[in-house]
Amino acid sequence: MISRRPGRASLERLELTRLNAIGLLVAFALFWVPLLVDVPNLDTTGERMLSIFLVALVLFVTEAIPLFATAALIILLQVLMLSEQALVPLAEPAGTARSFYAALADPVVILFLGGFLIADGAAKYRLDRNLASLVLTPFKHNARTALLALMLLTAVLGQFMSNTATAATMFAVMLPVLHSLPDLRARAGFALSIPLASNIGGLGTPVASPPNAIAVAAVAGRGESISFVSWMLAMWPLIIVLLAIGWLYLVVRYVPKGLALDLNIERDFDTRLSARVYYLASGLTILLWFTEPFHGIPSAASAFVAVVILLGSKVMTGDDLRALQWPVLWLVAGGIALGGGVVASGLDEWLVGLVDWAAVPGVLLLLALATITWVLGNLLSNTATANLIIPIGLALAVSIGQDIVVVGLLLAAASSMGMMLPVSTPPNAIAYATGTVKTSDLAIMGGLIGFIGVLLLGLVLPHLWVLLGVVG
Repeated sequence: MISRRPGRASLERLELTRLNAIGLLVAFALFWVPLLVDVPNLDTTGERMLSIFLVALVLFVTEAIPLFATAALIILLQVLMLSEQALVPLAEPAGTARSFYAALADPVVILFLGGFLIADGAAKYRLDRNLASLVLTPFKHNARTALLALMLLTAVLGQFMSNTATAATMFAVMLPVLHSLPDLRARAGFALSIPLASNIGGLGTPVASPPNAIAVAAVAGRGESISFVSWMLAMWPLIIVLLAIGWLYLVVRYVPKGLALDLNIERDFDTRLSARVYYLASGLTILLWFTEPFHGIPSAASAFVAVVILLGSKVMTGDDLRALQWPVLWLVAGGIALGGGVVASGLDEWLVGLVDWAAVPGVLLLLALATITWVLGNLLSNTATANLIIPIGLALAVSIGQDIVVVGLLLAAASSMGMMLPVSTPPNAIAYATGTVKTSDLAIMGGLIGFIGVLLLGLVLPHLWVLLGVVG
């Protein structure tokens, strides 16, 4: 007899639909509160931006609609409520419609566009797999050393590829190796190393993750700049320390001494003309990024050089362009628009003024900002966390005389270190999906690395950044 009771999948879809409906209803209700209730010490422009901010907050937290759709909604609401094209005109608009739409082509979005095209080219021409073979094969007789090489390679690839693409690539290469390991704990250790290294490696450059891009754009919006090299100089000490601690933790807990790997990764570098053009264009772009202080070409323009060369030479095609991570680019654009609107409307000053921050010692304040951001980064997506926290954090920095570059770097890093749950980051989800790691494995590892990272961000790194000349 056929059962009429709904199956598990249909129940989950129904529950998800209800959650989405609740999120939409809450967002809709909060949208009207600042518009109908007079908010003390906030003018009409600020009240409208508060309305948009509350909608973004609820939709980012609940994911009632896709995150990239929320980003598009932010821009649309700003045009219809804050610009000269507002449905109910403002005496002093917060910006022009053109300025709000321009978030979709912000230099940081262009920088990411070039980075994505280079990263996808690495997969298309098998550069990532060949590098894995080149780096890992010499260490196959010592699993602990091979684990370190795997983490370093993953972290380096994560400088120029999204953490999702990096993790997916490394798991594709390593899954046969994982399944060949007779020790189940060693399997878990190697599987955990990939999300750890890809998430931490994603701190390394402005193109490595959306929180980095959001921070660079937000800092630029306040008249300061962080160059490609300065960002790397600021983040690599943190990356090295966290990778070292992570490797020690994994080998002590998961990987026994004397274990060898059954490693047989084919190495076949593509030597066709199109591959050589890709190598040349990518190498040139990365060189321009690293030498920006000497030639002065902005990193976004350098990225666009790669876009033009790769598309113009047909090394990357229209199909490759369509396959790029456009939802991520839209999400970054929405974050840029949200941050710009918060500043232009004066909402940032109002939000900061709700608390007497001057009474909080500077060190404790930085530590508190890093902690709050890290906690949110575990519960929300890292990008949603950065979109919500960075504009307010920079406004706070201005109000109390903190260096906005320090705060921008700190908040971006703390956002990306939220990796305690399978849903915290895509690399975590990919690792969990392999069936080799448990939620408790991710929680303990992510908690340890995040706790140490927060302490370093709040207590040590701001002073180091001054010594290194990253900030004044």
